[in-house]
Amino acid sequence: MRFPTFCRLQTLVAVAIGLAPAGTALGAAAELGVRHRIDVMVSAEPDAPILSRLKGAKGELSFTVRLSANSKESKFFGMLRPSFPDIVVPDSPGKPLVPQTKLWEEDVCHQRRGLPKVTVTQLGGNFAESEGRIEISAINRHIGLLVPPDELTPGIKLDPGSDSFGLFYAYRAQTRNSRLNVDLKIYPIDCFL
Repeated sequence: MRFPTFCRLQTLVAVAIGLAPAGTALGAAAELGVRHRIDVMVSAEPDAPILSRLKGAKGELSFTVRLSANSKESKFFGMLRPSFPDIVVPDSPGKPLVPQTKLWEEDVCHQRRGLPKVTVTQLGGNFAESEGRIEISAINRHIGLLVPPDELTPGIKLDPGSDSFGLFYAYRAQTRNSRLNVDLKIYPIDCFL
């Protein structure tokens, strides 16, 4: 009886020793992680007042984006406040007011834990100088307050796609009266932890 038990024990030890280097090699290999980049683009709907009345006029836009991107390796929560002072209203609706621009990018590679949470909370600006001037002041709806005159609706999910930077997920914030769109593209970039 002792002999078969001893043989089984030797076999288990041999198997364990044989697997140990493979397990070490697999554990030593770097794990695939991710970091995110967020780009922004601002456009006007074809029926936007600035396109029908102010083609070629100069203006400026600024907005606030609330961003939460948390993982074990990296934590970020805050408000981003980009501004674009030298905008020229395009001649046609197909051209953006603000071309695609990098808004934020993570420096640290981290575990995969979903996309950052991004919300455009307000949009402001003005176009033209004299009597034809258009002021834009759009904010989100808040519980307990009147609906704003130019309500900003955030979080409209767009179809995912890919471009020269890679695969992206897109979200839109749209103003009701001024008919402007703020598109946010979130790029997940593969990296090694």
